[in-house]
Amino acid sequence: MPHPEYVLTIICPDRPGIVYSVASFLVHSSGNILESQQFDDRAEDRFFMRVHFEVYDEAMTLERLRSAFAPVANAAQMTWEMWAADAKYRTLIMVGKDGHCLNDLLYRQSIGALPIEIPAVVSNHLDLEPLAKAYGVPFHHVPVTPATKAEAEAELLSLVDSLTIHLTVLARYMQILSDDTCRALAGRAINIHHSFLPGFKGARPYHQAFARGVKLIGATAHYVSSDLDEGPIIEQDVVRVDHSWTPAQLAAAGRDVESLVLARAVRWHAETRVLLNGNRVVVFR
Repeated sequence: MPHPEYVLTIICPDRPGIVYSVASFLVHSSGNILESQQFDDRAEDRFFMRVHFEVYDEAMTLERLRSAFAPVANAAQMTWEMWAADAKYRTLIMVGKDGHCLNDLLYRQSIGALPIEIPAVVSNHLDLEPLAKAYGVPFHHVPVTPATKAEAEAELLSLVDSLTIHLTVLARYMQILSDDTCRALAGRAINIHHSFLPGFKGARPYHQAFARGVKLIGATAHYVSSDLDEGPIIEQDVVRVDHSWTPAQLAAAGRDVESLVLARAVRWHAETRVLLNGNRVVVFR
């Protein structure tokens, strides 16, 4: 029988003996390290670590491991998390009218390519309700107008709480969240957008890019913050294009790269491989 596996992530001030204290804890907990990654940010004097381990003693449950590690963490001023390695992040997806990212996430989740479960899809339009229902995912229509924005966001946060949501994904959700909602979801909401920002704002960005003769089409996945499209970046990618591409072909390339970049960001977050470092992130791939 396979042994239970867990993931431990650590952020703390850099100091001697951190790795030793973690390793000693694991030895005394019948743990065996399967993967270990660390990063020392010397500019900020901060230490980051992710350890994937298995435990041979069946009596060492997750609760007992957390209780035993707490004194170690307190002594080193650690911010830390410990999860079962196979735990599924409960993920709420927010969409507008464009369904490429939603379709990609639903498909990847359905075949086990993403360690998430999707209890709900939320949209301010009805266009993608059939897609969500095709995957058996409840669809919540929450219209947004300037007059109802506060009520709509209150309904969103109520869903986050009632469904025990760990991660919210803005998969081409074209509404700007308020500062209060951004703060409520800080560190657990991911957005995706094309890489032209802030250069080509507003409608028809791929037509703007075509008019300027761009040679790279890309996408950025980042954590949501109150600074519009300026939260900590998790992942980016680009594809090269040339003068022969039409605006429709540029948009198609953009949909593909947006889907790929968002899927990577969601997977890394759900595997607790992304640790916040101020306005940047550490990604243990």
